[in-house]
Amino acid sequence: MTQIAEAASLESLKSLPFTPRMPVLFLGHGSPMNAIEDNEYRRSWQELGGQFGKKWPTPRLVLCISAHWLSRGWWLTAMAKPKTIHDFGGFPQELFDQQYPAPGAPEAARAIGMAMRQPDTHKPLALDEQEWGLDHGTWSVLKPMFPQADIPVIQLSMDYGRPPAEHYALGQQLRALRERGVLIVGSGNIVHNLRAMQRTVSSDQAYDWAIEFDRVIGEHIAQGRLDALSGFQSLGQVAQMAHPTHEHYLPLLYAAGAVQPGEAPQSFNASFQGASISMRSVIWG
Repeated sequence: MTQIAEAASLESLKSLPFTPRMPVLFLGHGSPMNAIEDNEYRRSWQELGGQFGKKWPTPRLVLCISAHWLSRGWWLTAMAKPKTIHDFGGFPQELFDQQYPAPGAPEAARAIGMAMRQPDTHKPLALDEQEWGLDHGTWSVLKPMFPQADIPVIQLSMDYGRPPAEHYALGQQLRALRERGVLIVGSGNIVHNLRAMQRTVSSDQAYDWAIEFDRVIGEHIAQGRLDALSGFQSLGQVAQMAHPTHEHYLPLLYAAGAVQPGEAPQSFNASFQGASISMRSVIWG
């Protein structure tokens, strides 16, 4: 980054005043039905949302990295009224009727976009002012957490063509936003293999490879080896079974990158859906 670009990026963040540090979250979102079913996952998101304004400050802004927005380069939503995206099929009409009319934050998106640098090109993040919105990786967890939909939300896309280490590196750039009232939320799944799902099994049942991958990643998190998370593909066949495609894993790297050194993790929802989707979620801070 040139000195001129660095000065411009620091200047842009002045529009986001300092606040007490926000936590950073990785949420296993699983089935879209979790947004409306009365189950352990939705209840945990409701309980988590209730802690803001008590244990933690109420966010001024939520920045969500969802498994469901893949792009070339990195983009931020920058529209005033992001639409609710129903990016799924084969579910009851009740799910398609769900709306999450949280406002966007165009000015904050511009400030953040200028402050961040794309790992491959070192250019500012691009802004999407009309195409995307809030996909179900975002609204399915935020609606139970913040049902009033009165906290502005922006999404950050992921360039799936770039190596995992670059996603972690961009997550590291997000750290500074936690001190400016921004709640960072990564939304994906530590294990995600839809092809292998068994819909009739209980949450304590899973394939051996799913249990093994979840265990290894959980140990990295618990022991603070967050930089090791980018090397998940070194687990070979276990990793390939856990993630035939790895877009649901990548949001974890953004959340882990935003963690400050020494912050202890708290895991919850450490169970499985359909034997092949890990719902393990983590809070730092």
